[in-house]
Amino acid sequence: MTDFLPYVVAAMLLIVVLGYFNEKKTKLTYEIALMLFSLILGGLLVVLEIATDNKELYEALEQIVTFDLEDYLMNGVLCFMLFSGSCHMKLADFGKLKRQITVLSIFATLLGALFYGGLFFLISYALGLGLSFPVCLMFGSIISPTDPIAATSILNKFGLPKDISFLIESESLLNDGVGVALFVCFKGMVTASKGGGFLAVMLREIAGALVVGVVATLICFYFFYKTEDKARQIFSSILAVSLSYLTCTLLDFSGAIASVVCGVLFSALINYYGQKGKSWDLTEFDIFWEIVDNLLNSILYVILGLTFIKILGTPYVIIVSLAAIICNLLGRGGSLAACTFFMGEIPDGYDRWSFVKLLTWGGLRGALCIALAMSTNSLVSEDIYKIILGGTYAAVAFTTIVQGLTMSRVYSRIDKTVKKREIRS
Repeated sequence: MTDFLPYVVAAMLLIVVLGYFNEKKTKLTYEIALMLFSLILGGLLVVLEIATDNKELYEALEQIVTFDLEDYLMNGVLCFMLFSGSCHMKLADFGKLKRQITVLSIFATLLGALFYGGLFFLISYALGLGLSFPVCLMFGSIISPTDPIAATSILNKFGLPKDISFLIESESLLNDGVGVALFVCFKGMVTASKGGGFLAVMLREIAGALVVGVVATLICFYFFYKTEDKARQIFSSILAVSLSYLTCTLLDFSGAIASVVCGVLFSALINYYGQKGKSWDLTEFDIFWEIVDNLLNSILYVILGLTFIKILGTPYVIIVSLAAIICNLLGRGGSLAACTFFMGEIPDGYDRWSFVKLLTWGGLRGALCIALAMSTNSLVSEDIYKIILGGTYAAVAFTTIVQGLTMSRVYSRIDKTVKKREIRS
């Protein structure tokens, strides 16, 4: 407790103070502000430590750098972050855009991973970084899922058309599970070279996670459905996702996939029984998971900003960071361009090129990418692990801060182009 509480106090202090400063002064998007200000603060601490040679400051920086973010994510909050994002999905609203959402969430994520992996492999080969093709594909699956929290909170500020906004939000919610499944598949290719077996690893982790997620959710949803107590309904959902994740951890299945399954199935069951006439007030349930989502993401963005100095120890740090950012943009843009030929009509009068530009620049990355990158620690050598983690940090920071801050201008230009085209036609 004595080690845990100072971290909580420090994180909450930054969240409250930086959030308040942003609310009153800078008025940036909340997630962008937390990461940007935390990154600046971390950089200032490094400069002060070097300039003053202060031992206490050095020890404080060491504590920040050595904070076990992997344990915090993988063994703590990731399951709740995935559940809170997916349990609010309104599956009944998918009818109109089901084809577009399916193509984007599945095929754009898959192609993005393949494009990214292929590009990064070429860069790795040219620079002699030593990343094999399966490792690069695994790296691509880490980067490919977009973040629902960042996407919706940032993009909704710009007054996006209703269908485009729903499409972006739905894609970012669903591709978490797809990204994790791809990661499991490509991880199977990496471990197969060590005697694992690609199909065996993939089937065990994915199929096992699906079974565990469904069974745990159905059991816990029984209590959710039968009880009239609002708090017990929330407790039932917490039990479902935590039980699923723990069971998968013990059985060596994918706990992340099981968490997404729990959230989607909870949403589907709530919608199903609601259409059947079940009358219940889910206000407290929705508020609780929105607050949990906001709190956990706030803590994460602060930690990411402060621990960004970790990537300074990455081999070829500048080249790796630039390569990760460029490959991310090219992979995202290429996958979207290919998918537009199969997704049918693009909503709200957007032409293909405008649609690709908007979703490429609006494809922000977040917590899941960092969590997946950190989980490769036991799969690859230390130098390759640092490259993967450093590249992921760079992509998340760039998409959140640079793309997030410039998204308003990018959208304005695209919107003007779309409106001019509509007038001419």
